Amino acid sequence: MAENIDDLTISFYQDDRNVVKELKKLVLTRGNWTTIMYMFQELNKKTNEYEAPKVSIRRYQKRGGIYKQQSKFTISSAKQGREIAGILLDWFPEGSDEEKPKRARGGKKEAQPTDENDSGDDEDITSQSDI
Repeated sequence: MAENIDDLTISFYQDDRNVVKELKKLVLTRGNWTTIMYMFQELNKKTNEYEAPKVSIRRYQKRGGIYKQQSKFTISSAKQGREIAGILLDWFPEGSDEEKPKRARGGKKEAQPTDENDSGDDEDITSQSDI
């Protein structure tokens, strides 16, 4: 894999041919657990043409100084992507952002529900396009 987040890619070459072409890359979270969303196209080996774009969301963990892929999810069509986006907009309507945790007496944070897979070291979203 890679030592740096910015070096991670979905591009894949086989027999000097780019069979998975990365179109866009968006780093959603940075840290020892990193989440990246890629837009990519796969080469159809029969027609030698690239198929319609897909999106893959991948989660990496840094171990021994190297990022290793732990999980992935692929949105296989534009229709599926729009359906997912619509559901997310329904579940998280405009203005529904949660407030930041408030401090309890003594300066301690109040307990907040968290994702059991979240390490808590995620940073803001950064973008890298047209790679």
